[in-house]
Amino acid sequence: MRIGVDVRCLTEPYYSGISEYTYNLLTHLFKIDSENQYFLFYNSSKELKAPKFDYPNVTYKSFKYPNRLFNLGLSLFKIAEIDKMIGGVDIFLTPNILFSNLSKDTKKILIVHDLTFELYPEFFTLKKRLWHKLIGPKNLCQQSDVIISISENTKNDIVKLYNLGPEKIKVIYQGVNEMYFDQISEAKKIEVKTKYHLPDDYIFYLGNLEPRKNVESLILAFENLKNQSANLVIAGGEAWKYKKIYKIWQDSPVKKRIKFLGYVDAADKPALYSLAKIFVYPSIYEGFGLPPLESMACRTPVVSSFNSSLVEAVGSAGLLVDPNNTNELSKAMEQLITDDKLSDLFIEKGLKQVQQFRWHKTAETFINIFKKIT
Repeated sequence: MRIGVDVRCLTEPYYSGISEYTYNLLTHLFKIDSENQYFLFYNSSKELKAPKFDYPNVTYKSFKYPNRLFNLGLSLFKIAEIDKMIGGVDIFLTPNILFSNLSKDTKKILIVHDLTFELYPEFFTLKKRLWHKLIGPKNLCQQSDVIISISENTKNDIVKLYNLGPEKIKVIYQGVNEMYFDQISEAKKIEVKTKYHLPDDYIFYLGNLEPRKNVESLILAFENLKNQSANLVIAGGEAWKYKKIYKIWQDSPVKKRIKFLGYVDAADKPALYSLAKIFVYPSIYEGFGLPPLESMACRTPVVSSFNSSLVEAVGSAGLLVDPNNTNELSKAMEQLITDDKLSDLFIEKGLKQVQQFRWHKTAETFINIFKKIT
Protein backbone atom coordinates (compact mmCIF):
# COMPACT_ATOMS: atom_id res chain seq x y z
CA MET A 1 0.00 0.00 0.00
CA ARG A 2 0.96 3.62 -0.52
CA ILE A 3 0.54 5.48 2.76
CA GLY A 4 0.83 9.25 3.07
CA VAL A 5 1.67 10.85 6.42
CA ASP A 6 1.46 14.52 7.32
CA VAL A 7 4.68 15.32 9.20
CA ARG A 8 4.38 19.09 9.39
CA CYS A 9 4.51 18.85 13.19
CA LEU A 10 8.08 17.52 12.91
CA THR A 11 9.28 20.86 11.55
CA GLU A 12 8.98 22.44 15.01
CA PRO A 13 12.29 23.51 16.61
CA TYR A 14 11.27 21.94 19.95
CA TYR A 15 9.15 18.83 20.17
CA SER A 16 5.97 18.92 22.24
CA GLY A 17 3.47 16.13 22.87
CA ILE A 18 2.14 15.74 19.31
CA SER A 19 5.52 15.99 17.58
CA GLU A 20 7.06 13.47 20.01
CA TYR A 21 4.08 11.17 19.46
CA THR A 22 4.43 11.38 15.66
CA TYR A 23 8.18 10.84 15.70
CA ASN A 24 7.93 7.79 17.97
CA LEU A 25 5.03 6.29 16.03
CA LEU A 26 6.86 6.59 12.70
CA THR A 27 10.13 5.32 14.18
CA HIS A 28 8.45 2.11 15.31
CA LEU A 29 6.27 1.73 12.21
CA PHE A 30 9.30 1.87 9.94
CA LYS A 31 11.19 -0.63 12.10
CA ILE A 32 8.58 -3.35 11.59
CA ASP A 33 6.94 -2.46 8.26
CA SER A 34 9.06 -2.95 5.14
CA GLU A 35 6.14 -3.82 2.86
CA ASN A 36 4.12 -0.60 2.68
CA GLN A 37 5.45 2.52 0.95
CA TYR A 38 5.38 5.68 3.08
CA PHE A 39 5.28 9.21 1.70
CA LEU A 40 5.97 11.93 4.26
CA PHE A 41 4.41 15.29 3.44
CA TYR A 42 5.58 18.59 4.85
CA ASN A 43 5.42 22.20 3.81
CA SER A 44 7.86 24.85 4.96
CA SER A 45 9.23 27.98 3.34
CA LYS A 46 12.15 27.72 5.77
CA GLU A 47 14.87 25.13 6.22
CA LEU A 48 13.38 21.88 7.53
CA LYS A 49 14.62 20.51 10.84
CA ALA A 50 12.64 17.29 10.69
CA PRO A 51 14.57 14.08 11.42
CA LYS A 52 15.45 11.95 8.43
CA PHE A 53 14.11 8.41 8.39
CA ASP A 54 16.56 6.40 6.31
CA TYR A 55 14.49 3.49 5.00
CA PRO A 56 14.08 2.32 1.37
CA ASN A 57 10.27 2.42 1.67
CA VAL A 58 10.16 5.99 3.05
CA THR A 59 10.05 8.99 0.68
CA TYR A 60 9.88 12.68 1.63
CA LYS A 61 7.54 14.96 -0.29
CA SER A 62 8.41 18.56 0.52
CA PHE A 63 6.90 21.86 -0.58
CA LYS A 64 7.87 25.44 0.17
CA TYR A 65 4.64 27.42 0.07
CA PRO A 66 4.13 30.19 2.65
CA ASN A 67 2.34 28.36 5.47
CA ARG A 68 -0.38 30.91 6.17
CA LEU A 69 -1.41 31.13 2.52
CA PHE A 70 -1.19 27.37 2.13
CA ASN A 71 -3.38 26.72 5.19
CA LEU A 72 -5.90 29.34 4.11
CA GLY A 73 -6.05 27.79 0.65
CA LEU A 74 -6.62 24.32 2.10
CA SER A 75 -9.28 25.42 4.56
CA LEU A 76 -11.34 28.01 2.71
CA PHE A 77 -10.73 27.48 -0.99
CA LYS A 78 -9.78 23.79 -1.22
CA ILE A 79 -7.14 24.77 -3.78
CA ALA A 80 -5.10 21.61 -3.30
CA GLU A 81 -5.53 17.99 -2.25
CA ILE A 82 -2.50 16.90 -0.26
CA ASP A 83 -2.73 13.24 -1.26
CA LYS A 84 -2.59 14.19 -4.95
CA MET A 85 0.26 16.63 -4.34
CA ILE A 86 2.41 13.71 -3.16
CA GLY A 87 1.53 11.47 -6.10
CA GLY A 88 -1.58 9.70 -4.85
CA VAL A 89 -1.88 7.27 -1.94
CA ASP A 90 -4.23 4.55 -0.69
CA ILE A 91 -4.28 5.87 2.88
CA PHE A 92 -3.44 9.26 4.33
CA LEU A 93 -2.60 9.51 8.04
CA THR A 94 -2.99 12.89 9.74
CA PRO A 95 -1.39 12.75 13.23
CA ASN A 96 -3.30 15.68 14.72
CA ILE A 97 -6.05 18.18 14.02
CA LEU A 98 -4.71 20.72 11.52
CA PHE A 99 -5.44 22.36 8.17
CA SER A 100 -5.94 19.65 5.58
CA ASN A 101 -7.76 18.77 2.37
CA LEU A 102 -7.80 15.29 0.85
CA SER A 103 -9.50 13.76 -2.17
CA LYS A 104 -12.55 11.53 -1.81
CA ASP A 105 -10.73 8.50 -3.22
CA THR A 106 -8.19 8.30 -0.40
CA LYS A 107 -8.92 6.53 2.89
CA LYS A 108 -8.44 9.01 5.70
CA ILE A 109 -7.15 8.26 9.19
CA LEU A 110 -7.16 11.11 11.71
CA ILE A 111 -5.50 10.94 15.12
CA VAL A 112 -7.27 12.99 17.79
CA HIS A 113 -5.26 13.57 20.96
CA ASP A 114 -7.80 15.60 22.91
CA LEU A 115 -10.60 18.14 22.63
CA THR A 116 -9.32 20.49 25.31
CA PHE A 117 -9.97 23.46 23.01
CA GLU A 118 -13.69 22.55 23.02
CA LEU A 119 -13.99 21.75 26.72
CA TYR A 120 -11.73 24.44 28.16
CA PRO A 121 -11.51 27.33 25.66
CA GLU A 122 -10.35 29.58 28.51
CA PHE A 123 -7.00 27.77 28.43
CA PHE A 124 -6.31 29.05 24.90
CA THR A 125 -5.43 32.42 23.45
CA LEU A 126 -7.89 34.14 21.14
CA LYS A 127 -5.52 33.38 18.26
CA LYS A 128 -5.54 29.66 19.09
CA ARG A 129 -9.33 29.59 19.42
CA LEU A 130 -9.71 31.21 16.00
CA TRP A 131 -7.13 28.77 14.60
CA HIS A 132 -9.20 25.79 15.73
CA LYS A 133 -12.39 27.38 14.43
CA LEU A 134 -10.86 27.82 10.96
CA ILE A 135 -9.59 24.23 10.88
CA GLY A 136 -13.05 22.84 11.60
CA PRO A 137 -12.22 19.79 13.79
CA LYS A 138 -15.77 18.42 13.64
CA ASN A 139 -15.73 18.40 9.84
CA LEU A 140 -12.32 16.71 9.80
CA CYS A 141 -13.68 13.98 12.08
CA GLN A 142 -16.80 13.52 9.97
CA GLN A 143 -14.76 13.24 6.77
CA SER A 144 -12.34 10.66 8.20
CA ASP A 145 -12.86 6.95 7.56
CA VAL A 146 -11.22 6.04 10.86
CA ILE A 147 -10.49 8.22 13.88
CA ILE A 148 -7.72 7.09 16.19
CA SER A 149 -8.24 8.30 19.74
CA ILE A 150 -5.32 8.05 22.15
CA SER A 151 -7.62 7.30 25.10
CA GLU A 152 -11.13 6.11 25.94
CA ASN A 153 -11.70 9.49 27.55
CA THR A 154 -10.98 11.34 24.30
CA LYS A 155 -13.15 8.86 22.39
CA ASN A 156 -16.06 9.63 24.71
CA ASP A 157 -15.50 13.36 24.19
CA ILE A 158 -15.56 12.95 20.39
CA VAL A 159 -18.80 10.95 20.50
CA LYS A 160 -20.46 13.42 22.85
CA LEU A 161 -19.28 16.72 21.35
CA TYR A 162 -19.31 15.81 17.65
CA ASN A 163 -22.23 13.38 17.68
CA LEU A 164 -20.25 10.62 15.94
CA GLY A 165 -20.84 6.89 16.17
CA PRO A 166 -18.36 5.14 18.48
CA GLU A 167 -17.76 2.37 15.91
CA LYS A 168 -15.78 4.82 13.76
CA ILE A 169 -13.36 5.61 16.59
CA LYS A 170 -10.57 3.21 17.55
CA VAL A 171 -8.62 3.66 20.78
CA ILE A 172 -4.90 3.01 20.43
CA TYR A 173 -2.75 3.87 23.43
CA GLN A 174 0.56 5.50 22.70
CA GLY A 175 3.82 4.14 23.98
CA VAL A 176 6.47 5.37 26.35
CA ASN A 177 9.83 6.05 24.74
CA GLU A 178 12.20 3.13 25.27
CA MET A 179 14.88 5.37 26.78
CA TYR A 180 12.78 5.68 29.96
CA PHE A 181 12.89 1.91 30.54
CA ASP A 182 16.70 1.77 30.38
CA GLN A 183 18.66 1.70 33.61
CA ILE A 184 20.25 5.11 34.20
CA SER A 185 23.96 4.93 35.01
CA GLU A 186 25.27 6.65 38.12
CA ALA A 187 27.59 8.66 35.89
CA LYS A 188 24.62 10.03 33.93
CA LYS A 189 22.78 10.89 37.14
CA ILE A 190 25.80 12.80 38.46
CA GLU A 191 26.17 14.58 35.12
CA VAL A 192 22.53 15.72 35.09
CA LYS A 193 22.50 16.63 38.77
CA THR A 194 25.58 18.80 38.26
CA LYS A 195 24.31 20.32 35.00
CA TYR A 196 21.05 21.55 36.54
CA HIS A 197 22.38 22.12 40.10
CA LEU A 198 19.74 19.80 41.52
CA PRO A 199 19.00 19.30 45.23
CA ASP A 200 18.70 15.83 46.78
CA ASP A 201 15.43 13.85 46.68
CA TYR A 202 13.31 16.57 45.12
CA ILE A 203 9.65 16.62 44.12
CA PHE A 204 9.53 16.84 40.32
CA TYR A 205 7.16 18.32 37.74
CA LEU A 206 7.74 18.19 33.98
CA GLY A 207 5.43 19.95 31.53
CA ASN A 208 4.66 23.27 29.93
CA LEU A 209 4.09 26.30 32.14
CA GLU A 210 0.50 27.20 31.27
CA PRO A 211 -2.88 27.42 33.06
CA ARG A 212 -4.09 23.94 32.04
CA LYS A 213 -1.11 22.28 33.72
CA ASN A 214 -2.10 23.82 37.07
CA VAL A 215 1.44 24.50 38.30
CA GLU A 216 0.05 27.24 40.56
CA SER A 217 -1.75 24.63 42.67
CA LEU A 218 1.41 22.54 42.84
CA ILE A 219 3.35 25.47 44.30
CA LEU A 220 0.59 26.24 46.82
CA ALA A 221 0.38 22.56 47.82
CA PHE A 222 4.16 22.44 48.23
CA GLU A 223 3.95 25.41 50.63
CA ASN A 224 1.64 23.34 52.86
CA LEU A 225 4.05 20.43 53.28
CA LYS A 226 5.05 19.69 56.86
CA ASN A 227 8.41 18.49 55.57
CA GLN A 228 10.42 21.71 55.53
CA SER A 229 13.48 20.11 53.93
CA ALA A 230 11.72 19.09 50.70
CA ASN A 231 12.56 20.79 47.40
CA LEU A 232 10.41 21.28 44.30
CA VAL A 233 11.96 21.17 40.82
CA ILE A 234 9.82 22.42 37.91
CA ALA A 235 10.93 21.69 34.33
CA GLY A 236 9.25 22.79 31.12
CA GLY A 237 8.98 25.55 28.59
CA GLU A 238 7.22 28.86 29.11
CA ALA A 239 3.79 28.81 27.45
CA TRP A 240 0.66 30.96 27.59
CA LYS A 241 0.21 33.01 30.79
CA TYR A 242 3.36 31.58 32.36
CA LYS A 243 4.10 34.87 34.17
CA LYS A 244 1.31 34.18 36.67
CA ILE A 245 3.21 31.07 37.78
CA TYR A 246 6.37 33.08 38.36
CA LYS A 247 4.38 35.67 40.34
CA ILE A 248 3.09 32.97 42.72
CA TRP A 249 6.64 31.64 43.04
CA GLN A 250 8.06 35.10 43.77
CA ASP A 251 5.47 35.62 46.53
CA SER A 252 5.93 32.15 48.02
CA PRO A 253 7.38 31.83 51.55
CA VAL A 254 9.27 28.72 50.34
CA LYS A 255 10.60 30.36 47.20
CA LYS A 256 14.19 29.32 47.96
CA ARG A 257 13.21 25.64 47.86
CA ILE A 258 11.60 25.88 44.41
CA LYS A 259 13.78 25.63 41.31
CA PHE A 260 12.75 26.27 37.68
CA LEU A 261 14.83 24.52 35.02
CA GLY A 262 13.10 25.79 31.88
CA TYR A 263 13.13 23.61 28.77
CA VAL A 264 15.32 20.54 29.34
CA ASP A 265 17.10 18.30 26.85
CA ALA A 266 15.20 15.12 26.03
CA ALA A 267 18.29 13.01 26.77
CA ASP A 268 18.33 14.36 30.34
CA LYS A 269 14.71 13.56 31.16
CA PRO A 270 15.19 9.93 32.31
CA ALA A 271 17.81 11.02 34.83
CA LEU A 272 15.65 13.94 36.00
CA TYR A 273 12.81 11.51 36.72
CA SER A 274 15.11 8.93 38.33
CA LEU A 275 16.75 11.42 40.68
CA ALA A 276 13.39 12.64 41.98
CA LYS A 277 11.77 11.35 45.17
CA ILE A 278 8.29 11.63 43.60
CA PHE A 279 6.72 13.02 40.43
CA VAL A 280 3.62 15.25 40.62
CA TYR A 281 1.30 16.00 37.68
CA PRO A 282 -1.68 18.17 38.74
CA SER A 283 -3.06 18.87 35.24
CA ILE A 284 -6.67 20.01 34.83
CA TYR A 285 -7.18 17.99 31.64
CA GLU A 286 -5.12 15.64 29.45
CA GLY A 287 -5.82 13.73 26.25
CA PHE A 288 -3.43 11.08 27.52
CA GLY A 289 -0.84 12.33 30.00
CA LEU A 290 2.52 10.80 29.17
CA PRO A 291 4.83 12.25 31.89
CA PRO A 292 3.36 10.14 34.75
CA LEU A 293 4.05 6.98 32.72
CA GLU A 294 7.58 8.14 31.90
CA SER A 295 8.13 8.60 35.62
CA MET A 296 6.83 5.10 36.36
CA ALA A 297 9.22 3.63 33.78
CA CYS A 298 12.04 5.47 35.59
CA ARG A 299 10.97 3.91 38.93
CA THR A 300 9.70 7.12 40.50
CA PRO A 301 6.26 7.07 42.21
CA VAL A 302 3.51 9.36 40.94
CA VAL A 303 0.89 11.76 42.30
CA SER A 304 -1.52 12.72 39.53
CA SER A 305 -4.92 14.26 38.85
CA PHE A 306 -8.10 12.23 39.19
CA ASN A 307 -9.56 13.43 35.89
CA SER A 308 -9.71 13.02 32.10
CA SER A 309 -7.47 10.32 30.61
CA LEU A 310 -5.08 10.37 33.58
CA VAL A 311 -7.41 7.94 35.33
CA GLU A 312 -6.81 5.48 32.46
CA ALA A 313 -3.08 6.08 32.10
CA VAL A 314 -2.14 6.09 35.79
CA GLY A 315 -4.86 3.77 37.07
CA SER A 316 -4.23 2.38 40.55
CA ALA A 317 -0.46 2.69 40.06
CA GLY A 318 -0.33 6.25 41.40
CA LEU A 319 -1.99 8.43 44.01
CA LEU A 320 -4.87 10.21 42.24
CA VAL A 321 -6.16 13.46 43.71
CA ASP A 322 -8.40 16.43 42.97
CA PRO A 323 -5.90 18.86 41.37
CA ASN A 324 -7.87 21.88 42.55
CA ASN A 325 -7.74 20.78 46.19
CA THR A 326 -4.31 21.89 47.38
CA ASN A 327 -4.76 20.22 50.78
CA GLU A 328 -5.47 16.87 49.13
CA LEU A 329 -2.53 17.34 46.78
CA SER A 330 -0.24 18.29 49.64
CA LYS A 331 -1.33 15.28 51.70
CA ALA A 332 -0.61 12.86 48.84
CA MET A 333 2.83 14.37 48.30
CA GLU A 334 3.57 14.13 52.03
CA GLN A 335 2.54 10.47 52.09
CA LEU A 336 4.90 9.45 49.31
CA ILE A 337 7.94 11.41 50.47
CA THR A 338 7.70 10.20 54.09
CA ASP A 339 6.47 6.61 53.76
CA ASP A 340 9.15 4.49 52.07
CA LYS A 341 7.01 1.34 52.07
CA LEU A 342 4.17 3.15 50.31
CA SER A 343 6.64 4.66 47.87
CA ASP A 344 8.11 1.23 47.08
CA LEU A 345 4.60 -0.17 46.57
CA PHE A 346 3.77 2.49 43.98
CA ILE A 347 7.13 2.05 42.26
CA GLU A 348 6.29 -1.65 41.82
CA LYS A 349 2.74 -0.87 40.65
CA GLY A 350 4.04 1.75 38.25
CA LEU A 351 6.48 -0.64 36.58
CA LYS A 352 3.62 -3.08 35.92
CA GLN A 353 1.25 -0.36 34.70
CA VAL A 354 3.68 1.15 32.20
CA GLN A 355 4.23 -2.18 30.44
CA GLN A 356 0.86 -1.67 28.75
CA PHE A 357 2.23 1.35 26.92
CA ARG A 358 4.98 0.21 24.54
CA TRP A 359 5.50 1.73 21.10
CA HIS A 360 5.96 -1.58 19.29
CA LYS A 361 2.42 -2.56 20.37
CA THR A 362 1.09 0.78 19.14
CA ALA A 363 2.82 0.39 15.75
CA GLU A 364 1.52 -3.16 15.30
CA THR A 365 -2.04 -2.01 15.97
CA PHE A 366 -1.71 0.77 13.38
CA ILE A 367 -0.54 -1.70 10.73
CA ASN A 368 -3.60 -3.85 11.43
CA ILE A 369 -5.81 -0.76 10.95
CA PHE A 370 -4.08 -0.08 7.61
CA LYS A 371 -4.85 -3.62 6.45
CA LYS A 372 -8.51 -3.46 7.47
CA ILE A 373 -9.31 -0.05 5.99
CA THR A 374 -8.35 -0.86 2.38
